[in-house]
Amino acid sequence: MIQQPVSNSSLFGSITMTDDPLTTDVPRNSTVVGHAQGIYAGASQGEISFLMVLNFAFKTGKYNGSTISVLGRNTMFSKVREMPVVGGSGMFRFASSYVELRTKSLNFKTGEATVEYNCYVVHY
Repeated sequence: MIQQPVSNSSLFGSITMTDDPLTTDVPRNSTVVGHAQGIYAGASQGEISFLMVLNFAFKTGKYNGSTISVLGRNTMFSKVREMPVVGGSGMFRFASSYVELRTKSLNFKTGEATVEYNCYVVHY
C-alpha cells in the first residue's frame, strides 16, 4: 500500500498542462519556431520530480507541421536532466535519441521557468 505524503511540498499528484513558445534561443524575444505542448505530473513524494509528456510542435520553416515527442522523468533541481525522445511525426518520423534540459531561470512566486532543451535527434 502506498502511504500518503505528510505534506505536498513535493508537488506529488499535481498535474499541469503546458503550451509554451518554442524558440531558437533562451531569451524571450528569440525567434518562435513552434510550441512546447504537454503535461507535467508530480511523480515523487520525496523530491520535486515530474513525469513529462511533451511534444515540440514546429510551425515554421522546413519542419513546419512536424513534431518531436519526449517522455521521461524531470528532476527539477538537477543541473542537467536527460529525457528520451520517443518518436515524432513529419520530418521526424521514427525519431529517437534524447534531450538535455537546463533551467535558465525560475520564479517560485509565479511558477514560471525558462528551460533550455538541447535536442539530439536521429530520424529518417
